[in-house]
Amino acid sequence: MLVDLLLAIAHFLLVFAIVTVLTMELMLLKPGLSGAALEKLGRIDAIYGGAAMLLVLAGFGRVFLGLKGAGFYIGNPVFWAKIIAFAALGLISIQPTTRILAWRKQAKADPGFSPTAAEISGVRKLVHAETAALVLVVIFASMMARGIGM
Repeated sequence: MLVDLLLAIAHFLLVFAIVTVLTMELMLLKPGLSGAALEKLGRIDAIYGGAAMLLVLAGFGRVFLGLKGAGFYIGNPVFWAKIIAFAALGLISIQPTTRILAWRKQAKADPGFSPTAAEISGVRKLVHAETAALVLVVIFASMMARGIGM
């Protein structure tokens, strides 16, 4: 029972952390992004990746070590919709991460570097798409918690 509680707490806190990190990324992704703000964006994106990996571990910990048991999840199509939405979020996040890494590399080579407004706008759109996918994850999780799909 304690393991289930600790996994549930970790799972919720990590979702809140991801929401916070995505919000911070959107706040930093503004025209004129350069220097220290670009470096901060890179650190925040790394935190996002780490939190996402920990969320996967906590989530699957809940599936295989939690009180409801794997049978509750594995046979539930809503669980698989949640997994697909989270996988989509992960796939969408690849491009912003690669852009941020490239920008940081360019900024190290040229301290005056700043991504164009169009580049920033494109990455912002992807971060918004990540946020939308996360909303779907939360919706599916809420449905599962109420036994929908069983």
